Amino acid sequence: MPLIKLTKIERKRFMQLIICVGFAVAAWLFMALNNKYVYTAKTQLVYINEPQKKAFKALQPDAVDLQVEGTGWQLLFSRLRINPQSITVSLEKLNNRNFILFSEQLFQVNKQLETSQKIISVKPDTLYFDFSKRTSKRVPVKLLSKFSFIKQYGLSSQTRLTPSYVNISGPLEELAKINEWYTDTLKLADLQNSTSTRIALKQNSSNNISIYPSSVGVKVKVDEFTEKTVEVPLRVINNNDFFDIKLYPKKIAVTFMVALSSYQEVDEDFIEAIVDINEWKILGHHKLTVKIKRFPDYCKLVKVVPNKINFIIEK
Repeated sequence: MPLIKLTKIERKRFMQLIICVGFAVAAWLFMALNNKYVYTAKTQLVYINEPQKKAFKALQPDAVDLQVEGTGWQLLFSRLRINPQSITVSLEKLNNRNFILFSEQLFQVNKQLETSQKIISVKPDTLYFDFSKRTSKRVPVKLLSKFSFIKQYGLSSQTRLTPSYVNISGPLEELAKINEWYTDTLKLADLQNSTSTRIALKQNSSNNISIYPSSVGVKVKVDEFTEKTVEVPLRVINNNDFFDIKLYPKKIAVTFMVALSSYQEVDEDFIEAIVDINEWKILGHHKLTVKIKRFPDYCKLVKVVPNKINFIIEK
């Protein structure tokens, strides 16, 4: 197929034509995108001015479709950037009735949008709520943590929360299901010194439950650990027939890691070791297994020597 050969003047005129068409399309697109259009933006609801003497439960999802009037530019990018991602809705009217009308709050809601946007309507326009008696409850706070330590370092005592309890309020049937409240996960890496910080409590999944306070103080006590060995006497349990039992040996060596600050304090009195005579009486074992019944918190057990005990029973 022969190629069309253009002269230099023809090529110049052709390029001018292409440029003019491009400018015309760009001008048309610019004018079209500057026009007003109506588009839908899904957004989350954030409730404010909640009734203080009533516990409420929304009877529909906490998301609505906004019918928004905006420019074509906003319509073009609405799927990539929904603005706003949430809107606040006043529940003040729930003191007198069990529903909220968006049509009554369009002016306040429009203030939350960009100046070039305008909400025409909201679907659904009416939000319905169920009410029950509001009560309060005090529950312990549980810390969610992810700690890592420099070698030979670790927690030297229980992590302290201030306050250790929080007050929650809401419907009685929902509070009955809650026995504790968790914090957000506290992440600390390469610890070798004690630290203090604050951590927020987990967000409540229901709008009708209030939590106070919303954050707690955390004290993490960190110390260097070293190895220590103590001799611990053995105690026989389940000797209901009062046998005269001779243990060999009578004491065991317990080796554990202990914080340097507690090295002198922690001794054999903090540890209880037992053997169960039912191992021989019921199971027919010829040696008794050593079990550690009591051990100090935040010490790390390394080994027990021996872990099997010879015995003689005199009837």
